[in-house]
Amino acid sequence: MNPPEHSFEGRRVIVGLSGGVDSAVAAILLKEQGAEVQALHMTNWEDDDGYCTASADLQDARHICERLNIPLHHVNFTKEYRKQVFADFLNEYQKGRTPNPDVLCNREIKFGVFLKHANRLGGELVATGHYARTKVSNGQTKLLKGADKQKDQSYFLNAVNSAALKQVIFPLGELRKGEVRNIAREYGLEVHDKKDSTGICFIGERPFSDFIATYLPDNPGPIKTLDGRLLGEHRGLMHYTLGQRQGLGIGGQRGASNEPWYVAKKEISNNTLIAVQGNHPSRFSSALITITPNWINGEPEEITLGGTFQCKAKVRYRQAEQSCRASRFKDNALMINFDVQQADVTPGQYIVFYRGDICLGGAVIDEVGSGPDTLLKAG
Repeated sequence: MNPPEHSFEGRRVIVGLSGGVDSAVAAILLKEQGAEVQALHMTNWEDDDGYCTASADLQDARHICERLNIPLHHVNFTKEYRKQVFADFLNEYQKGRTPNPDVLCNREIKFGVFLKHANRLGGELVATGHYARTKVSNGQTKLLKGADKQKDQSYFLNAVNSAALKQVIFPLGELRKGEVRNIAREYGLEVHDKKDSTGICFIGERPFSDFIATYLPDNPGPIKTLDGRLLGEHRGLMHYTLGQRQGLGIGGQRGASNEPWYVAKKEISNNTLIAVQGNHPSRFSSALITITPNWINGEPEEITLGGTFQCKAKVRYRQAEQSCRASRFKDNALMINFDVQQADVTPGQYIVFYRGDICLGGAVIDEVGSGPDTLLKAG
């Protein structure tokens, strides 16, 4: 790990301790650098259905703090989470979109109410186990990718504001996951081989369709081809996302090829799911419109002056960055044009902008089209 830019000697740092290996090692590294480390474990979701791991995670956090000899605070943010994250999640699905609640959780909870609570505990700084970095340049705190490109989590931090980032440390930013597990093992932490949490935190390992059906009733409708031929019936548009292949139940159609079927479009007005086979052109788009973006260190000058801003971006977490051009579209929304067509771009998800290792910010995808002309007509 590279030497820290700032000394943490004697400074109180509140570590967001989830009960997993990453945040545990973040606490270890800060103790080694002389910080007065205290842990704060938050509960954001409570269910007694066997899928929620909140109780087990709290126990793991207690064991970690006992082993490291640091105090543990516990706070319950379930009300805030349901109001500020989960309500938006349900609202987006009702509109036929596919939201990313983890981005909203980072902005509203982990670097919102959590940060304020940590300040009340006397914390000068807050640390988490995210694989990301920050760098101060010309008085600005910039968000950078984590050194481990396979674990980099800057995508999920794109909506955090710069004021919050000034108070945040990412001790794992220069480390690889294997190094983190080795450190935990050397300290005798039982969580050194704990499985990484994946997916949406409140859904856990349960089937998504079963979970969403407890909040939004099924609304069956037709699955059709682009030319209107009936293929089958869907459970409700919220159960499907663009580009989805599994679970359509429409294989073996008479007169069709053996290519797999994919979700290409959701027609909200008539509750219809449109499916196509293989890499059909309808799955690809070269332009999109966003909702108002979050620019971490201010809007690029080119956009402010009414011009076009050239950068790289990705429309899903695991995607390689794509070259694009961003410009103003109606108020503060953006028009994004890609150099190469993108597959299955999904409204409700985030487009995140980069220049080199710097994450510039991001925005929710609102509309998708085959090119600027189609979107301008729609707008």
